[in-house]
Amino acid sequence: MHIATVNPANGETVKTYHPMDEEEIGHRLQLAEATFRTYRTTSFEERARLMHRAAEILDEDQETIGRVITTEMGKPVKQARAEAAKCAKAMHWYADHAAELLADEEPDAADVKDSGASRVLVRYRPLGPVLAVMPWNFPLWQVVRFAAPALMAGNVGLLKHSSNVPQTALFLEDLFHRAGFTEGCFQTLLIGSAAVDEILRDERVKAATLTGSEPAGRAVAATAGEMIKKTVLELGGSDPYVVMPSADLDRAAEVAVTARTQNTGQSCIAAKRFIVHTDVYDAFAERFTAGMRALKVGDPMDEETDVGPLSTERGRSDLEELVDDAVRAGATVLCGGERPDGPGWFYPPTVLAGIDREMRIHREEAFGPVATLYRAADVDEAVLIANDTGFGLSSNVWTRDEAEVDRFVRDLEAGSVYVNGMTASHPAFPFGGIKRSGYGRELSGHGIREFCNITTVWQGA
Repeated sequence: MHIATVNPANGETVKTYHPMDEEEIGHRLQLAEATFRTYRTTSFEERARLMHRAAEILDEDQETIGRVITTEMGKPVKQARAEAAKCAKAMHWYADHAAELLADEEPDAADVKDSGASRVLVRYRPLGPVLAVMPWNFPLWQVVRFAAPALMAGNVGLLKHSSNVPQTALFLEDLFHRAGFTEGCFQTLLIGSAAVDEILRDERVKAATLTGSEPAGRAVAATAGEMIKKTVLELGGSDPYVVMPSADLDRAAEVAVTARTQNTGQSCIAAKRFIVHTDVYDAFAERFTAGMRALKVGDPMDEETDVGPLSTERGRSDLEELVDDAVRAGATVLCGGERPDGPGWFYPPTVLAGIDREMRIHREEAFGPVATLYRAADVDEAVLIANDTGFGLSSNVWTRDEAEVDRFVRDLEAGSVYVNGMTASHPAFPFGGIKRSGYGRELSGHGIREFCNITTVWQGA
């Protein structure tokens, strides 16, 4: 098993790690279980103090960890620093709100009386050690949006991170230790994917969360189902970006460029399919293509770079295959479409038009800076195209017509609908999808309660 930092900007191996053996894994599971017994009894005030301190340290380390992230997975360094800042914000938010979100609830007095009780409470209690299987594309954020609520709820975390971001994974473990959390509260497991199944089967692990590919999600869900353990899955996305005639076209096109190319297009919630009303299709396509063509592709350590390399050579090859298949089937390349010469796993911002349902890129997620354009005759067709996917993570709609807004909010099959703006996650709002994009929710009160034992406490007279 290869666990290593390989710089995607030049393909050079920076640092390698030996995976943990069974003895080390067993020790860490034992430590997690033992730590949970005492950590679960700590107060919200104590957990908040520790979480605030972790956020402060992360803010102090923005520059250092930002450069590590960029070296490991190629994100432009200015975006890596922003990711660290976003994580600190979420940690502060959960530190401030967890006690309120998990406060005891009292049912209606009439129902309490009808049950024969003198008092009834609904209490949220932690489950225990939770295994988090996390991806490389937002190597801090994906972890923190699990870890902050899980730790504030009184759970402890076990992180199996992607094998190409080991330094970031170890930084996270160290971050929580430096903040004062007991050693077993948050542990990084340097292991390969093959080790996940056995760990999830271990009785000491009470639940799991995964952000990643469909195959990985199916594997974790299958094992968890067999073991009857709670899971939350956030998988792929092929989000629609609908533009109607009443939209602010200049703004819609400008935001569309960012929505498609954030994190070099390697984001589950990046807009990928651009569905434009025929009355404004040509004007939008011209603006959008010009914006994509103007982006600076290059060294991700350069502050001026907009688009860095793809994270892996395989990732670039997979993206190329989707583009080549579409072109062979009749799609038109409006910009990009050819890999550049030179080292690193770069791919240019690309816009494809003339997409049909038989093309792979219509059915599969394009994980990179490649956008597909669709023409819709009316609202009905826009909804049909938007929902013609196995995914259902988020969606974007641009219109000033309130009747159209109501229609899209009612009919789009997605976990989120963003109107006149770009999909983004915020700690106060629930995040997750439907269909093949997974199930369960992260963030907000919904997210912190996912890994809680929702307990009814009934007291007789």
